[in-house]
Amino acid sequence: MGMKETVLEKFAEVFGDNDGVKVYFAPGRVNMIGEHTDYNGGHVFPCALTIGTYAVARKRDDRKLRFYSMNFEKLGVLESSIDGLKPEKEADWTNYPKGVMWAFGEKGFEIPCGMDILLNGNIPNGSGLSSSASVEVVTGFILRDLFGFDVTNVDLALIGQYSENKFNGVNCGIMDQFAIAMGKKDHAIFLDTADLSFEYAPIKLENAKIVISCSNKKRGLGDSKYNERRSECETALSELQQVIGINALGDLTEEQFETYKPAIKDEVRMRRAKHAVYENQRTMKAVEALKSNDVALFGQLMNASHVSLRDDYEVTGEELDTLVEEAWKVEGVIGSRMTGAGFGGCTVSIVREDAIDTFIEKVGTAYEKKIGYAADFYVVEIGDGPVVL
Repeated sequence: MGMKETVLEKFAEVFGDNDGVKVYFAPGRVNMIGEHTDYNGGHVFPCALTIGTYAVARKRDDRKLRFYSMNFEKLGVLESSIDGLKPEKEADWTNYPKGVMWAFGEKGFEIPCGMDILLNGNIPNGSGLSSSASVEVVTGFILRDLFGFDVTNVDLALIGQYSENKFNGVNCGIMDQFAIAMGKKDHAIFLDTADLSFEYAPIKLENAKIVISCSNKKRGLGDSKYNERRSECETALSELQQVIGINALGDLTEEQFETYKPAIKDEVRMRRAKHAVYENQRTMKAVEALKSNDVALFGQLMNASHVSLRDDYEVTGEELDTLVEEAWKVEGVIGSRMTGAGFGGCTVSIVREDAIDTFIEKVGTAYEKKIGYAADFYVVEIGDGPVVL
């Protein structure tokens, strides 16, 4: 049975029938390179995946909202109302769809009636493959489809980010929602987060595949050092702005950074800013490497990205470092790095097809031995953005 049939059957079981419903899908994403650059006015290079969030939705003739998630079945049906939606810290998973509904209202789109919504995600939870952004984008997509709101896919990304910032209190950049809303099969998105200009770059990996390794270490964005890193970068930026006219760390070349870095009054902040500047430049070089079909250079830049995230930005941690350092030992690994916010979550590796089984076996064994629990491995495809199924 396909996922569409599965969710339709479950919807009927939970809500009595599935008359008049529609089925939707929004992907998860992985960022190939360009980490912690998106809130520093730099470039990122994410792609949408073929795993994501499936949703079934229909309008109600009252103001009630009824939610059910197949990922949190023990919570059962969670009821609320379209009226009086307000930010509630850490209530439950429905904060993500409710946040988007609230954000639509804030942007002047009145939602005329309630809905029954069932979700089922096949993105590993807490993996850093953006299950929350996937839920946000699928919710926005549902609202546009059901109520005919005049919003573009870029708007869906911005509304999703707004809801996560203002409703859920997570200070995320735009990358996740943008990558999901704008996904294109077999392409990654080279996005300049300073002005949202972007281009699609084909990912042509001859005889190689993208493998995601999940650390299975649980983490929450809000309680990680994420906000701390953001404020360190903001302070470094304001120090640099005393000596050079820039709007964001992403505006600097490596040479400019080396010239002006003495303006940063703290060695730790200097390293944070260095990562933002150098990672942005690496991302630009990586896209050029792909365009000239130099996958080996792309892999080297991925490796350098991880080292910078480990040493200068200090967001990797033992789990991700173990996954990456063990990956680097395996012949046939073209590049490997942590992806996402860090402190847990996933790594992304480009692995030659003939080496994938060895990779999973060797990295998996070494990881479990060192960390004490197993990692999960996913060989992934790059897919499209949100769709009606």
